[in-house]
Amino acid sequence: MIPPAYAPDEARGLWVFLEQEGGQLEGVALELLGKGRELARARGILLTGLLLGHGVEAGARQAIAHGADHVVVAEDPLLAAYTTDAYTNVSARIILERKPETLLLGATPNGRDLAGRLAVRLRTGLTADCTGLAWEEGTGLLLGEVTGFGGGVMASIKCARHRPQMATVRPGIFPLPPSDPDHAGRIESVAVSLEAGEIRTQILERVRHAGVDITRASVIVAGGRGVKGDFGPVTELARLLGGEVGASRVACDLGWIGRDHQIGQTGFVTRPKVALVCGISGATQFSVGVKDAGLIVAINSDPEAPIFEEADVCVVDDLFPVLEALIAELKRRRP
Repeated sequence: MIPPAYAPDEARGLWVFLEQEGGQLEGVALELLGKGRELARARGILLTGLLLGHGVEAGARQAIAHGADHVVVAEDPLLAAYTTDAYTNVSARIILERKPETLLLGATPNGRDLAGRLAVRLRTGLTADCTGLAWEEGTGLLLGEVTGFGGGVMASIKCARHRPQMATVRPGIFPLPPSDPDHAGRIESVAVSLEAGEIRTQILERVRHAGVDITRASVIVAGGRGVKGDFGPVTELARLLGGEVGASRVACDLGWIGRDHQIGQTGFVTRPKVALVCGISGATQFSVGVKDAGLIVAINSDPEAPIFEEADVCVVDDLFPVLEALIAELKRRRP
């Protein structure tokens, strides 16, 4: 067994990596602060945010307002945009010096990249793409809940001997915590020792994707194999309802719609007020992405479709006539 970088009895506190863009925290960072606050309170330990960037003072204050007791800020022009080498080198140095017991990161492209690098650098384990986090009774170890084999297996994974215990969580798994401007916390700036020569990549241009964010949609109309490649009615209904279009993995794999619409274990987890699920069988791999919706309406021609076990309203029918009728009625009612 590879020896740990530091022993469990040296480790203290729960840390959250605060992913940011332009000095403002990303949604997944706020979600992890909310869950982190809950976990820290249960153990009576401090919740610390680790914030890297340049000009991120507002993000540090935002983290305090969303539950952090302490924010460690590392600022440098070389950290203004994420690069693997810069963020790994700076984060690893701080973690080895401060020795947190637990470190949570968002399972975003940058978060996944950083988490894997840090796990190797820190000689510890990593539980990836968790759908739940809890403390193990008796030991206080972090349990990361993950699913596999299309949702057919649910496992709780722990890291008993190495620290920090690390886990990544995809955006949308946990709800956004409320902001409390009166919450007290400490912001600490730390010195950064970083040279341009340490960074093997150079960013020549950055293009911010301006697509949909279905994790924040209040209404989602999702289509799957049953739409047979025709997302027209699904898109029209979503537009009339002021919502966004979602999709199953099959629909995305077949190229009917982009990956930024994919819902489920390998896509996005959503929390809409209303989810209309059209032509999707609803295996666990998909349903984990909509199970926290306020109201689930499922339309499927198969009366045995698994989605009906999750749905509040079940419509057993060909989806196209149903969608056409809904669209016609919504248009009729519009002024």
